Amino acid sequence: MIRLGVLGSTNGTDLQAILDAISGRKLNANVAVLISNRANAYILERARNHNVPAFFISHKKKTRKEFDTEMTTVLKKHNVDLVLLIGFMRILSAEFCREWQDRILNVHPSLLPKYTGGMDMNVHTEVLKNGDKETGCTIHFVTEELDAGPILVQKSCRVETDETVQSLKAKVQALEGVAFIDAIQLVYGKNGKPNG
Repeated sequence: MIRLGVLGSTNGTDLQAILDAISGRKLNANVAVLISNRANAYILERARNHNVPAFFISHKKKTRKEFDTEMTTVLKKHNVDLVLLIGFMRILSAEFCREWQDRILNVHPSLLPKYTGGMDMNVHTEVLKNGDKETGCTIHFVTEELDAGPILVQKSCRVETDETVQSLKAKVQALEGVAFIDAIQLVYGKNGKPNG
């Protein structure tokens, strides 16, 4: 069984999809711990509602390395195999990326390499501004270079003519949870054991 550690700063919609897949026996995994850098992020409550140990770690008045070292300590204490970034609004330090190399997955709200470095609503706004006919999400390994790690899974959807930033975000978010589940299974197989 894969022990997942989740880092999140927002509502954690994708976490819910993963928790549902675990309880529905579609994913042989366990969310071992959740860490948020925002004390009022709903993802903390979502985790606690499912009996997942959830921690708030402030990044204020700390270097990126100090903050990331604190997170690593908590992740290791909970024997995490794979780290998932779910709406985590921080850039990870080079040290953290090396410590967890090939064991950090991020979801990006576009079909990378399009809109590399963009976040959340900014990406959807750009998609509409540029008149893209298709968008989606990407699950990729995290490396020291922002949004440049190897791509595991991409899911796409059409951009309708009457689309708004909010409707586009909802469509893409609906794909993200499914994409995460597919990516976890690519890395660990359906039986929860590492592939390759």
